Amino acid sequence: MNEALIWKSGALLAATGISFGAFGAHGLRARAGIQPKQIESWMTGSHYAVFNGLALMATSLHPRASKSKFAAPAILAGSLLFSGSIFALVLNRDK
Repeated sequence: MNEALIWKSGALLAATGISFGAFGAHGLRARAGIQPKQIESWMTGSHYAVFNGLALMATSLHPRASKSKFAAPAILAGSLLFSGSIFALVLNRDK
């Protein structure tokens, strides 16, 4: 991954985390059957998405780390798996 792609991926991930956090704080509360613990989990997922997005953006600025074939993809994949699984678990709850 080159520096520009890492930066854009980080910015997109951070923006997604911010957007999902806003949805969790306002829109998710309006859904029937959502428990406060689920909203807390949702917010955890959105916070980690923002933090990992910022980590990717910082990685893109480092001359050696941005050349690594492992660092940026590992951060991105880990964030997508971690935050994505939390979002899926909250939205696909048992009725």
